[in-house]
Amino acid sequence: MTISDILFYLFAGLAVLSAAVVLFSRNILYSAFALVVTFLAVAAIYVLAGAEFVAITQIMIYVGGIVVLLIFGVMLTNKISGKALVTEAHNKFWAVVVCGGLFTLLLYGIFRINFALLSGSGGTTAGTNNVQQLGIGLMSDYILPFEVAAILLLIALIGAATIAGYKNENQ
Repeated sequence: MTISDILFYLFAGLAVLSAAVVLFSRNILYSAFALVVTFLAVAAIYVLAGAEFVAITQIMIYVGGIVVLLIFGVMLTNKISGKALVTEAHNKFWAVVVCGGLFTLLLYGIFRINFALLSGSGGTTAGTNNVQQLGIGLMSDYILPFEVAAILLLIALIGAATIAGYKNENQ
């Protein structure tokens, strides 16, 4: 067993445990913090798999944006209402049935994978990593779609800011 295998099992266990905290915690703020740990552990697994770009994207978008927004939302609504935010668990039976089915399906898929085929070179050349290859590809072969996507995102951002800025005439 190599150090990479040990790290994988460590981060996978951390991701599963923190995801369980997200599921079973009655305090929404604790669930949000456990979600941060889950996303960071998944990002570490991406790094171990050689997908640095996906790991960075995971951290920037999910941890840096969505979870922080969720935490601020929970904290602000907690201040407004003055009550602690606690969830009630409903449909525990169906949750166990669905989770057990998904776990069985994923376990079946994991045991059917031929890991010998996955341990190849992955197409990267010596001296470069996949983030560098992705950057070169985006700035050379796919520059037009990259710029079109950037313009569309800018238009969506301007539209969202405009809609948020409208005030109701009746107020």
